[in-house]
Amino acid sequence: MNTSNHDPSRKMDHMYRHARHIYNATRKYYLLGRDTLLDHIAQHPADHILEIGCGTARNLIGLASKLPHAHLFGLDASTEMLKTATKSVHRAGHTEHIVLRQGLAEHLDPAQTFGLTTSFDTIFFSYSLSMMPAWPRALDAALQILKPNGRLYIVDFWDQADLPKWFSKLLTQWLTRFNVIYHPELLDHLNSLAQHHEISLSITPFGHRYAFIVEARKHLKSEGHHTCIPQVSSR
Repeated sequence: MNTSNHDPSRKMDHMYRHARHIYNATRKYYLLGRDTLLDHIAQHPADHILEIGCGTARNLIGLASKLPHAHLFGLDASTEMLKTATKSVHRAGHTEHIVLRQGLAEHLDPAQTFGLTTSFDTIFFSYSLSMMPAWPRALDAALQILKPNGRLYIVDFWDQADLPKWFSKLLTQWLTRFNVIYHPELLDHLNSLAQHHEISLSITPFGHRYAFIVEARKHLKSEGHHTCIPQVSSR
């Protein structure tokens, strides 16, 4: 029996065993908004920053240049992708600033995974939630290990509702080949989390709903009454 279909880590390893070598060169054409997200993160310097689903560490290396004093951490399910990430971090000269570990997002524990005695100031997902079968648990876990006043960021595919239908259909077919699935209930889930975790949300679509960027701030308990939750339709 092929267990890779039931083991997310093995499934990712199988998918990226060879693709990891050309990942950065090919994904730049349709993983739009990643650099915009990094700019948003850099506007709020933080000490401990985590990317969940870090892939080749492309984003972390970019942040290391923008925030040279930050401690950067990356988690990915695929050991194959982390092979490329480790080489890239070493080549960029950031081995002292970037720590990479293998694991599933929903099982993340700062102490066990990274040996930390503190939580994270900033956590972000860059086109990774749409590849996670357990994405609701991944979001829940991220919010649990986010410090009060910390920020959670997401950039990912939206529904392409304002783009030509033929384009949306072709894109969906292409993404499905890589197990990328748009979850229309994602934004509703975020709004629900905001209500229960005293979080303010900013959800910004771009590219005619090609994708969206989320910035969520986890308030201190005493700030709960300031929470603003925009109800964004996932049509």
